[in-house]
Amino acid sequence: MFYHVKELQYQAKPERPDPIFARKLQEVLGGQFGEMTVALQYLFQGWSTRGDGKYRDLLFDTGAEELAHIEMLATMIARLLDGAPIGDTEEAAKNPVVGAILGGMNPQHVIVSGLGAMPADSNGNRWDAKYMIASGNLLADFRANLNAESQGRLQVVRLYEETSDRGVRDMLSWLIARDTMHQNQWAAAIAELEEKEGLVVPSTFPRELEKREVSYTLFNLSRGNESACGRWASGPSMDGCGTFQYVENPQPLAPKPVLAPAPPYIHDTPPGVLKDGPLMPPM
Repeated sequence: MFYHVKELQYQAKPERPDPIFARKLQEVLGGQFGEMTVALQYLFQGWSTRGDGKYRDLLFDTGAEELAHIEMLATMIARLLDGAPIGDTEEAAKNPVVGAILGGMNPQHVIVSGLGAMPADSNGNRWDAKYMIASGNLLADFRANLNAESQGRLQVVRLYEETSDRGVRDMLSWLIARDTMHQNQWAAAIAELEEKEGLVVPSTFPRELEKREVSYTLFNLSRGNESACGRWASGPSMDGCGTFQYVENPQPLAPKPVLAPAPPYIHDTPPGVLKDGPLMPPM
């Protein structure tokens, strides 16, 4: 059961209108790594978690907080749109500053949402559930969560640098701090799970069923061999189950594939087209 508290988790009040920045904020609300993504990602991961209460509870704690961040951003976007010159745009555009604002404003903020936030990114692309990851494997999911928080914090920091509005920066500073916590908590959960399950996901697949002779081999498949100098090219593997190897000139392990011709009813490439030289007549 969910219930809504009318107060915001943290204040979201700009000093002045700024329709251009309202558009930019849409990215961290409804973009790939925005608050809508992490909120639903964590909630769906929690709903699918079986058996271990603390991880399920952590997911719900954080998912609910991300819903609060959606509300903060939606409020900030609406306030940044307050006072936007949307009437006589031709007259307003005579002012260079106002003209620049009109040029960068998302027209959907007027036409579609009526000066409100939208479930969309900064270009107006609607949020897509494909952004979410909820696999049922906690270690795999928590690694995805750490990546999402890393990308999200990076985007919020970039937005912080793009505004001088003290009210906007104040809210973004809160979000940056919370993303610091979320990166740390997912890293802690990952370390705990790795200690119990091991490094490789999934840990339950029988290792004897994989081709273990290449489980810890780095193939040099690009020009140059700088990658040979990395930790991943020699020494014990990170999971402690093997030794890294580096192969300078990997050789093919199977012959060139030759496919049988398609049956006539497929109407595939005519005979002879794939041969060198001019088209050969059918035999």
